[in-house]
Amino acid sequence: MRKVCTMLAAGAMAAPVAAHAQSDDCGNVSITEMNWASAQVVTSVASFIMEQGYDCNVSVVSSDTIPAVTSVAENGEPDIVTELWLNSTGDTYDELRDAGKVVEAGDVLDPGGVEGWWIPTYLAEEHPELTTIEGILENPELVGGRFYNCPEGWGCRVVSDNLSAALDLEGNGIEVFNSGSGQVLATSMADAVLEEEPWFGYYWGPTVPLGKYDMTKIDLGDVKPDVHARNQNADTDNPGVSDFPAAPIVTAVTSELRETKPQVFELMQNMTFKTSNMSAVLAWKDENNASADEAAVYYLTNFQDQWQNWLSDDARANLDSILNQG
Repeated sequence: MRKVCTMLAAGAMAAPVAAHAQSDDCGNVSITEMNWASAQVVTSVASFIMEQGYDCNVSVVSSDTIPAVTSVAENGEPDIVTELWLNSTGDTYDELRDAGKVVEAGDVLDPGGVEGWWIPTYLAEEHPELTTIEGILENPELVGGRFYNCPEGWGCRVVSDNLSAALDLEGNGIEVFNSGSGQVLATSMADAVLEEEPWFGYYWGPTVPLGKYDMTKIDLGDVKPDVHARNQNADTDNPGVSDFPAAPIVTAVTSELRETKPQVFELMQNMTFKTSNMSAVLAWKDENNASADEAAVYYLTNFQDQWQNWLSDDARANLDSILNQG
């Protein structure tokens, strides 16, 4: 796939060849590139497909969640906002959607952002009872008697603190270790897995560690929305036990794009990455010190059974002519 990688890295996407033109001229399309790894991969994949499959002239806009949503509200651009974590937008996104200024195309990650408490899969296979929180509370020594918590200031820290209190981890012989940083938390997992030692703690995906290491999510019971909402409040006096719901992560477009570029809108509706696949791509990116464009090529090369179904027939033929060349 050296040719595809060169096209991405050199910016050849900005001038797709005439042979790839669709019957309807796509024209200019702007898309966000959020400042985290998975979003950058999504943008690279989407940009390549739009330019080489649909003959669009794509401009990439560096942004973050709130600035991107604010720009759509005030300026009607960019055309596409992807990897929009709805739990980070407050009421702004809902108000824009209800006012018809943005259109929700669909989920960009399936099942979304995954959060939870985890143990290594080798530990789960050796001690299946540890796959439930009840089993861990009954056998704290099997997980090393420690829970690796989120760093101070993270939203997951509040939820995990309240869960720890509701479950009385300390009273059940499990020390709560508050990680000093995200790097400390990730390193604790890596060190344990490489030595095949016990590890029990919080993590989320899509991320490099969940793509690199085989981890099993602990069953904390049902997701109880009212309990989870209470647990998100640091001052709650009534914490409870609820599993983490998947965080909805969507692609939104302007109403103008839906009306003027229906093929692109249909592509955005179909463009859904499996969260586990994205974690695997991020792990490959990390291991190979690769760019987002190179990670996009890796995804396009290794997950064709996933993304081929996103495309129109013409776009699929255009991309096949590129990807199947030497």
